[in-house]
Amino acid sequence: MRSTHKPLKLTIYGHFGTPNPGNEGTLLAILTRLQSIYPESQFSCVCTFPESVAEKDGIEAVPITTRDVRIWDRSVALSRRIPMAFGGLAAELGQYVRAYRKLKGTDMLIVPGTGIVTDAFCLSSWGPYNQFKWVLMAKLRRCRVLYICIGAGPIDGAAGRALVKAAFSLADYRSYRDDTSRDWLTRIGFSTGRDPVYPDLVFGMPKGLLPNGNGRASGTRRVVGLGLMMYTGKYSASDPRPETYSTYLQSFAEFARWLLEHDYDIRLLLGDGDRWVIDEFRSVLEARLGSYDEGRVIEQPIDSVRDVLTQIAATDVVVATRFHNLVMAMLLGKPVIAISFHHKCSSLMRNMKLAEYCHDIHGMDVEKLIGQFRKLEENRDSIKRTIEQGVGEARAAVDEQYHLLFAGR
Repeated sequence: MRSTHKPLKLTIYGHFGTPNPGNEGTLLAILTRLQSIYPESQFSCVCTFPESVAEKDGIEAVPITTRDVRIWDRSVALSRRIPMAFGGLAAELGQYVRAYRKLKGTDMLIVPGTGIVTDAFCLSSWGPYNQFKWVLMAKLRRCRVLYICIGAGPIDGAAGRALVKAAFSLADYRSYRDDTSRDWLTRIGFSTGRDPVYPDLVFGMPKGLLPNGNGRASGTRRVVGLGLMMYTGKYSASDPRPETYSTYLQSFAEFARWLLEHDYDIRLLLGDGDRWVIDEFRSVLEARLGSYDEGRVIEQPIDSVRDVLTQIAATDVVVATRFHNLVMAMLLGKPVIAISFHHKCSSLMRNMKLAEYCHDIHGMDVEKLIGQFRKLEENRDSIKRTIEQGVGEARAAVDEQYHLLFAGR
């Protein structure tokens, strides 16, 4: 059926074009959905790595900034940042003009999903400062600004709080992917009383993009997908401790040893920057076992969201740290245990009625993890039903939000 929507120009803003499968999954989910709603419209992306987005997603993409701004870099001494600020003022004003020009003709600036509303990593780049810049220029261009299913927090610095509140106050619509994200905005003094909460946008990924079937050869050992990641420090905790990461690796290696001894195979699920983690994990595992059949610890390249989905489909159970590894596993009906490094993971498991299978990264306990895994295996049929119901409800809620925002436009 031909769409009745008039052609629009839609611009998507975010930390995209990276190897991070969660961010790329979010972009893929909303882009394919909006393209089905507005098939004759023009799409573009303002992102961190535009060349990658243009190649993978086939849309126009431009960088968030063309400057290497270091005045927000906390590693640069304040005595250096002040002269840099004055010296770069004209160049930075040029970035505002550039954003204004790039948004010419834009009907909507959309900031979708991901944990983009935080100052834990940066204020510049894809952080709060450039968000404010693009939102301000969008409003001067008289286009709608939509923050959709945003993940937020932590937002600890005074500058970060001010910039987030300024950008959000200009937006025409704001929704959050969980209550804890909305709570972060309330905590910094922004009124969220009218802002709804909807599930993560990846729950609305078109079913045609999901792999069919199990993806695992029958008659073989059961396969556990292990998803590791680099510890994210301040993004995870207000007082990050270096021993958290080493304990995490040691615990995961001990858990992997138990799996191998109990006749499970392991598939390593890679993500943004996880190549280093996998090497460290294998080193710790070898130190514990002396030697092991490396063919039972499967590792394959992952270059796209579809690769992630295909590899998760080839597992029976997933024990993962990354938020979107968990979401994608649920989409494929896999029983999951979350190694929770951030409030978004615990919120997800609680909302999906799987809180008892959530394991805090800051209190790794191998015996407890093994106990959770045993219970998960014993109850896998009922857990699969719980996940199926939860995914169905999440997909319906995501559909509802698309309808509210875009139907009739």
